[in-house]
Amino acid sequence: MDDLDRNILAQLSGDARMSVAVLARKLKVARSTVQARLERLEGSGAIAGYTLRLGEGAQRGRIRASVMLGIEPRSLPAILARLKVLPQVERIHTTSGRVDLLLQIAAGSTAELDETLDRIGAIDGVRSSESLIHLSTKLDRAV
Repeated sequence: MDDLDRNILAQLSGDARMSVAVLARKLKVARSTVQARLERLEGSGAIAGYTLRLGEGAQRGRIRASVMLGIEPRSLPAILARLKVLPQVERIHTTSGRVDLLLQIAAGSTAELDETLDRIGAIDGVRSSESLIHLSTKLDRAV
């Protein structure tokens, strides 16, 4: 991946709906060059797809939390299976350090959040959990 590829990804992360023609104009390269690069980035898996990223207006009313889990050795596959069926679980990351998993969850109310946290804590193999409720987002550069 070179500078042009990184610039294409940066532009698309800001506006995934940008046309190839506009992208080429902004990057001062030929449209065919951008099209070929996009096809290569898609083929290599660098671009996994184009998606909608919800703004604050659409997320209003959703309570988000990060949940840090300590788990028992060799319990990861069973815990992942149980977490993946909970619709409130948006992301699951493995980590290094004092916790084993970092979850991002979203709920429509504090009652739903509380119930989800109880369900997560009751999963066999979950040794400990700590929750951090997101209050506001000050910066979001996630692609």
